[in-house]
Amino acid sequence: MLFAMIAKDRPGTIDKRLAVRPVHLQHLDSLGQQLRLAGALLNAEGTPEGSLVVIEAETLEAATTIFNADPFVSEGIFDSVEIKPWRLAYDHMSPKV
Repeated sequence: MLFAMIAKDRPGTIDKRLAVRPVHLQHLDSLGQQLRLAGALLNAEGTPEGSLVVIEAETLEAATTIFNADPFVSEGIFDSVEIKPWRLAYDHMSPKV
């Protein structure tokens, strides 16, 4: 099953976010095919202000454990985190075969 994490950054953490980003990306890379998509949520100026991450996991509890292992969580970057089951309806990002 797919699960989405929608997270909003704590105000004033952009410098910390940028400093932690390399370790955050290593964490995402370590998930392999379990990671389905990930990216920053941007404000009107194009500055990151949160994250959207979609993974495949057996249960909500398993997904929560994976999401909580993200350095952005452990380093206090996020002010709020919401984890929801997610269903893909359209995929126009993948190349057509």
